[in-house]
Amino acid sequence: MATITRKGVPIETVGFLPGLNSDAPPFSLTGNDLEDYTLEDFSGKIIILNIFPSIDTPTCALSVRTFNQQAAQFKNSVVLCISGDLPFAHKRFCETEGVTNVISLSTFRSEKFGREYGVTIKTGSRRGLLSRAIVVIDSNGIVRHTEQVAEIIDEPDYQAVLKTIAAIS
Repeated sequence: MATITRKGVPIETVGFLPGLNSDAPPFSLTGNDLEDYTLEDFSGKIIILNIFPSIDTPTCALSVRTFNQQAAQFKNSVVLCISGDLPFAHKRFCETEGVTNVISLSTFRSEKFGREYGVTIKTGSRRGLLSRAIVVIDSNGIVRHTEQVAEIIDEPDYQAVLKTIAAIS
């Protein structure tokens, strides 16, 4: 299991992010339209997984807004913003914020995602939520970049994502 922190207090996750150059674990997540979306639905595209605890927290909201702004730069790619929030919360946020360039997905029907990607928080008051992480999957379904954000209140390294996408495009 990985250890991250929240304001310096250690928190453990159920595992580790998928290994670089490994096949991305399959998933089925729920969209704002209550339809299920799988990894296969995005095959042939570069997939950026922006994983976070809750859309209703400042850093999580900022990461969604930032990826929404940067998404146009990503050719043949899709940004999936993933949390345990209900699809209704994702939809409300996206409509209120004018977020249209990313796809919001919920794990509320699938606890498997958090286990398979190693991001479910296992300890502390936030147990059951997802940690803040980034996974970039190439158009062949291979993991090319991962980041488990060490301090959960920090933003991910957006520049590392851009650099990875440029390298695999």
